[in-house]
Amino acid sequence: MQTQKSFEATTQGILYLVPTPIGNLEDMTFRAIRLLKEADRIAAEDTRNTQKLLNHFEIQTSQISFHEHNSKERTPFLVEKLLSGETIAQVSDAGMPSISDPGVDLVKAAIEAGITVVPLPGANAALPALIASGISPQPFYFHGFLPRKKKDLNAELETLNKRQETIIFYESPHRLKALLDQIEKVMGPERKIVLARELTKRYEEFIRGTISEVSEWAQNEQIRGEFCVILEGNANPVSENETAEWQNWTIKEHVEQVMDTEEMSSKQAIKEVSQRRSQPKRDIYAAYHEI
Repeated sequence: MQTQKSFEATTQGILYLVPTPIGNLEDMTFRAIRLLKEADRIAAEDTRNTQKLLNHFEIQTSQISFHEHNSKERTPFLVEKLLSGETIAQVSDAGMPSISDPGVDLVKAAIEAGITVVPLPGANAALPALIASGISPQPFYFHGFLPRKKKDLNAELETLNKRQETIIFYESPHRLKALLDQIEKVMGPERKIVLARELTKRYEEFIRGTISEVSEWAQNEQIRGEFCVILEGNANPVSENETAEWQNWTIKEHVEQVMDTEEMSSKQAIKEVSQRRSQPKRDIYAAYHEI
């Protein structure tokens, strides 16, 4: 067990985790600017990118590169500097350090060495996208980036499909269409989803709708910008036993069962069965009404 009093005097240095703007420089806090100026060293994901930020705010502090490819090598060096009394501010290219960015190895090593680690609040993409999505903001589950390989992606989506919380992803523009296509195949077409792109920037945009609507939008759109994806949770996750039970039912029987046991109207039950079977609602409607 370890207890940290962040503002208690110490002979060692302090590791500050400093968020940086994700697009709009006005989102930099007064405290973040002050600490970057006062730090003995800034550990930056990309020193060239961070230098632009430092120049804008007239910060003269020297930098050292710290990213996923050199973190194992640099972490012991930085911990040694902290133990000797240096104050180090750690930043990523944009947003919160350690959130889909380097930083966690340094934080773990600093804590193990008994060094004070102080986080600053500030800019990030996930929470602004969540609170403006119109989807229930709590509880939520932040997943970050999904696997790139299709097999791994499908397996991960199958697991996430059982979650009742609102889910948050990050996605790049060139992979968005394929991701939406796979989400629709695994989770069905009717669940709510929101895409937030270019947050805090001039071309900030929110695309809100069902999975099928947003997927269709993406197929006809030239995709640009980094995306934060907010996905409605599964209100009725189905266990393996429940799945096995209705696999032998016709769609009409399944709708009627839901109507009887859950006291739903046919319209509500059709929507529910659509989600549970991951089939388009129009197909469930047609089967139930024997069109």
